[in-house]
Amino acid sequence: MNKSKVCIMLSTYNGVKYIDEQMESLLAQHEVDVQINIRDDGSSDGTVQKLNEYAKSHPGQIRVFEGENLGVIGSFFELMRLTEAVYDFYAFCDQDDVWKPDKLSRAVTKLQLSQSNVPLMYCSSTQMVDQDLNNLNVWPTLPPKRLSMYNAMVENCCVGCTMVLNPIAFERIRGSVPIDLKPLIMHDRWIYLYVSAFGEVIFDEEPMILYRQHQGNVLGGSSEGWLMKWKNRMKRFFSEGSFRLSKQASLFLETYCEHLSAQQQREIRHFLKQLDSSWVKRISYASKMPFYRQASLDNLVLKLIYIFKKV
Repeated sequence: MNKSKVCIMLSTYNGVKYIDEQMESLLAQHEVDVQINIRDDGSSDGTVQKLNEYAKSHPGQIRVFEGENLGVIGSFFELMRLTEAVYDFYAFCDQDDVWKPDKLSRAVTKLQLSQSNVPLMYCSSTQMVDQDLNNLNVWPTLPPKRLSMYNAMVENCCVGCTMVLNPIAFERIRGSVPIDLKPLIMHDRWIYLYVSAFGEVIFDEEPMILYRQHQGNVLGGSSEGWLMKWKNRMKRFFSEGSFRLSKQASLFLETYCEHLSAQQQREIRHFLKQLDSSWVKRISYASKMPFYRQASLDNLVLKLIYIFKKV
């Protein structure tokens, strides 16, 4: 039986410190044929030199593209453009994590169990670790609510570096990347939004990568009390909001309007239109809107930032 061919798309930027651990974990993937396409986003350390050494020692299996600094969103979409549509599956990858050896084979198995004629995306929980790979938390946990467009419009439940796409999802997203990326919050949020609207998202609660958390970046890994959690959620969501959710929703509607169902179009337009209505109407809409976050506390904050027109 032929092994599935999986293209790993890795974007790097000044990542020389941890790139060896990540590259070795990618090359050690079991039961799949791996191609690694790497785009360096203008590194100024020794990242490119290190990557070229890997490419030289693995001719044909590793390709390195050097480019100008586009930022993480632009770099990943450019990497999709540079990747040929000839593989069975396509995986996104960060530079400083470590993958378990069966990460891709497990993703492929789960994707093959679903219908192949619609956009599909696999994602998983992660084992969060510190800089020395000591375990912290498992995050995110299995979402309690459905992974639908109505969740993806206002929240991302899928960590980008765990995502694996089938060919339909890859080719359709790659072929419709907006020219102006500024309204996008992050590339993985846009991809989750697309697949949840037009296909199926498969969430694996088994952590398949070691997700390194750097100092000052312990999302999901802290043990703060409820008061601090509330304070941090409010701060994060008001910061994340600031019209970014509505701008991304507007761009998504503009980009895919003709492909969305009549109900999907109607719900997105209503979400955007009610932001310009009165306080009373915003409160009324927020209380019964179809868009939701997974956690009850997060869902309450969503309603508040909508009422305050901060989405």
